[in-house]
Amino acid sequence: MSKKGGFYESVEYYFDRAAPHTGLPHGLLDQIKVCNSVYRMNFPVKLRDEVKVIEAYRVQHSHHRTPTKGGIRFSNHVNQEEVMALASLMSYKCAIVDVPFGGAKGGVKINPWEYTPEELEKITRRYTAELIKRNMIGPSVDVPAPDYGTGSREMAWIYDTYRAFKGDEIDAAGCVTGKPVTQNGVRGREEATGRGVFYGIREACNVPEDMKKIGLSAGTKGKTFVLQGLGNVGTFTGKICQEEGGMILVGVGEVEGAIYNPDGIDINDLLEYRKANGSMLNYPDVQSFGKDQREIALEFECDVLVPAALESVITINNASRIKAKIIAEAANGPVAADAEEVLLAAGKLIIPDFYLNAGGVTVSYFEWLKNLSHMRFGRMDKRFNQGRMMDMVNLIERMTNRDVTNEEMKIIARGADEIDLVRSGLEETMITAYHQIREVMVMNPKINDLRTAAMVGAINKISNDYMSLGIWP
Repeated sequence: MSKKGGFYESVEYYFDRAAPHTGLPHGLLDQIKVCNSVYRMNFPVKLRDEVKVIEAYRVQHSHHRTPTKGGIRFSNHVNQEEVMALASLMSYKCAIVDVPFGGAKGGVKINPWEYTPEELEKITRRYTAELIKRNMIGPSVDVPAPDYGTGSREMAWIYDTYRAFKGDEIDAAGCVTGKPVTQNGVRGREEATGRGVFYGIREACNVPEDMKKIGLSAGTKGKTFVLQGLGNVGTFTGKICQEEGGMILVGVGEVEGAIYNPDGIDINDLLEYRKANGSMLNYPDVQSFGKDQREIALEFECDVLVPAALESVITINNASRIKAKIIAEAANGPVAADAEEVLLAAGKLIIPDFYLNAGGVTVSYFEWLKNLSHMRFGRMDKRFNQGRMMDMVNLIERMTNRDVTNEEMKIIARGADEIDLVRSGLEETMITAYHQIREVMVMNPKINDLRTAAMVGAINKISNDYMSLGIWP
């Protein structure tokens, strides 16, 4: 098995741990495991009065399905092994949730907060041009998306640059996802990863026998949770867990420190306070911990810990101090492999990252489909379905001699719009995938954790593609 020190080594270790449970030949396993294409580039960009050479990457892990799919992150911590690890996880993630993409990932080694929007646009467009020259982007080739340090703005720049080079390509909008809705994006993409995290937590909590093993009751209502990270994923996870799941936020960790209140923190109020004050420290009625103690948020007393920032925040050094009974990996690789052994030995339930944060790629898939079909979801049938429901309500009114109020009519006879269909599709995907993972674990008594079960399921699905498509003899 691989060493378990770094992020990429951890991903390989998880693969090696799951591989014997698949019964597949070593050659096929080696093909599934390896990154097929690793492209490192250095390109010059004139910024202010100097030319700066930018280091960047694009890795395509697996071509068992095409196009390949994966986000682009802007971070000064980007390196080749990190991008390879993230690309590998994307392959397994897509397989788990039955999204027909191979895995890929991109990274640009910059701190985006050190640059102006104009400078970021120059860097993004030049990076895109490099990908176009190497045929590493396109709706049928490789489809990027947002990741840490990027968002819909950067995706719009990528789309515009691609269209400038490929102006006659009718499906050009499908070259990238996570675009603004006004630029052929899809409603619900911004919240997608966080909403998917909630659906995954909810599904795990809805299995009474699993909750009983860790001393919790079934359901999400009343369960306490801690967020480590208030970026896009952490923010939407927190809001939806609180508002739709009835969960109680008791702690938050961010770059400026950590806060804790066992009686609960209203996340919407906290976000407003942080925006107004530039920090969440000194928020009313909480214990505050400074920047040098920010990692203590991981050790707060709670039912569910949601690491939603960067990889390897739970290590062998702090794993024994984790008090949460459920670790919900909203970020990629937040638990190092050697730390996971400590957590599992302590009876913790770990919901693995490459399942739990698959909401982003799932809704990206919906956006890609929308771009290829050139039509908004709900456009064809929303009014028809609404009319049929109104006819049914009118019939019931006549048969029962009871009038339905206008408010009741709006609820009952409402046709599904794009956001409704996206959320419904995401919910179905996360529910189905969770029970497929759990079924692998139940059917194989030698597997006692969700990550190994998820990896076994992903490997088997990828191998089926290799064999059914004739890629593997």
